[in-house]
This record gives sequence, C-alpha cells and structure tokens, in this order.
Amino acid sequence: MTVDSGAVQAGRRGRFIVFEGGDGAGKSTHVKMLVAALRKAGYGGASERPGLVVTREPGGTELGVRIRELLLHGDEIEPAAEALLYAADRAQHVAEVILPALGRGDVVISDRYLDSSIAYQVGGRGLAEAVIRQVNAVGTGGLEPDLTILMDIAPGIIESRRGGSDGALDRLERAGAAFHRKVIQRYRELAAAHPERYAVVNSSATKGKVHGQVLAAVSRVLETASPPRDAP
Repeated sequence: MTVDSGAVQAGRRGRFIVFEGGDGAGKSTHVKMLVAALRKAGYGGASERPGLVVTREPGGTELGVRIRELLLHGDEIEPAAEALLYAADRAQHVAEVILPALGRGDVVISDRYLDSSIAYQVGGRGLAEAVIRQVNAVGTGGLEPDLTILMDIAPGIIESRRGGSDGALDRLERAGAAFHRKVIQRYRELAAAHPERYAVVNSSATKGKVHGQVLAAVSRVLETASPPRDAP
C-alpha cells in the first residue's frame, strides 16, 4: 500500500522540521534545545499554540525500533538491503507518526528524514539516487519538510568528536573517514540544490550561537504555521 500524495498535501496543516547532518554533528543536542525552547513558548502544552511531536529515524515507531537495532547494531548489511530497511522504517514513520500529527496541526520535529538516505546511501554507499527516491516515494507520498536544518561541520571535527574505542561506535559510525566525508559532501550538495527549505548551520560554533541560528530559522517557518488546535 502506498501513501497517497494528494491526501498527504490535502491533510497537511502542521509544520514539519527536520534536522540532518553527519554522525557527531550535534543534531541530538540541538533537537533537545529547540524542543525545550518551543515548550517554553507554549508549544505542545495547554496553550493555544500547536501541539509538538518529537521523533527520529530510524526508530520513531515500534517497528522502527527493531529496524534501528538491525541497522546500527546488527551484522554487516548489503547497501541495497540497508537502503530498503531505512525506507521501510520511514514508510511506517510517515503513516503512523508524521502524517497524523501534521493533520492535527502539530509541529513535528524529526531527527533525520529522507535526505539521510540520499546522503548516506547515495553519497556514502554509491547507490543510484533515482532508485532511492523511487523506493522512498512509496512510503512518503512525496512528503517533504517545511524546513531542513543541516548541522554542517568539517569532517575532521566530526572524526575527533567521535573518537574513542571502535567498540563504542555503531555500524555506521565505524564506516570510515572517507565514507563520512562523502556523506557530508552530499548533504552540502542537497542544501545548495534546495535553498528554499534548507538552513545550513555551522555546528562547530558555540552551542549558544548554533541554538540562536536554529531558533531564527524555525521562527521563520512557524510564523506561517496553521491556526491553533482549537481554532475553527
């Protein structure tokens, strides 16, 4: 069963914000900081502000949790099988979490979405972009974020942040420096190709400065958000 693209657009009232970037770029930290700021502003509470849904890929659903374990901590996986597992996680995620929340008028914040597959499976693994997009279209119905925040950072800094023993790293983090450089380069190409929805943030700056840039980008999107949940 595919997600109907017309129904996706017709039922969309909320705002969809995605954080992207290489492993170690600071996504998780700044997702938490953004969520705290939005909750303080009344999102997701009893106020007239929209609801707030915070999720991630892979692992945003019960099925996704099991897929995440396979992808990050399982045995070695062929690139094509890896891509299909990510697409399966995303299809469930869109149908079970993202679309219902957007239909309610909520703000959805996701740690990763489709562009992760383009960066990692196309940029890093070398699979064909047209194939990855076609496979994912089955489950997303063409749903795109209103805003994609790219936590951009030099590959060398990411490598130093990961550091430590290989035993503490997941399967993707162990993929090697050359792989991660290609991932970062593909992200930069995506941002250049889609400036209308990308905000590129230098995540090697101070935490406060990065947070300020994230808030500025998100504020511009939420200014045109849907009416409050209780509005007629």
